Amino acid sequence: MNGIHDMGGMHGFGKVEVEDNEPVFHERWEARVFGMIQSLSGGNIDAGRHSIERLDPVSYLKNGYYGRWLAAFERGLIGGGALTQDEIETRMKAGASAPHATAPASRWHSRATDYVRKVDAPPAFATGQAVITRNHQPQGHTRLPAYARCRRGLIARVHPAMIFPDDHAHGRGENPQYLYTVRFAAGELWGDAADANSVVHIDLFESYLEATA
Repeated sequence: MNGIHDMGGMHGFGKVEVEDNEPVFHERWEARVFGMIQSLSGGNIDAGRHSIERLDPVSYLKNGYYGRWLAAFERGLIGGGALTQDEIETRMKAGASAPHATAPASRWHSRATDYVRKVDAPPAFATGQAVITRNHQPQGHTRLPAYARCRRGLIARVHPAMIFPDDHAHGRGENPQYLYTVRFAAGELWGDAADANSVVHIDLFESYLEATA
């Protein structure tokens, strides 16, 4: 979907600031959020990403990386019937003194972490082939960034077929298709202001691509 999360080609945000000796977590609560998410041992990573994408722009920019994780986690718990918004707000007001309620039965199930799947058809593209990305404007989740749409590149590597995130995020099944690493000249993506000697490699699914002459 198009939204504030797709910042790769947006102007006005300045350069990426690199923090010297940056810690893994800046606050203890970030480590707790990371631990909670990892302890789920399952779920749908594509649906989780889409939940983060649906945060309003102010919350997305204000909350920071693990704040987005937490907001999406809360949304998933509410949507799955494990908690209500009122229960979350009540616990937040009570702080550490709030009693620990018995957790309801989990809706999460352990799933294989291997996303590779077998399909009957051969890959549509080959290494070295010229392609152009589609003008893809989805209402839901996609792994084709906005800045890479309608751009010409070359197939750098052909990967096995994998679960298709655009469908998986919305419960429409795995619908696997081949994945390709596509090489783009930086100027193709960002114009004359880009470094003429730079290239960008992006992993893109088969349905995002079309062959060019």
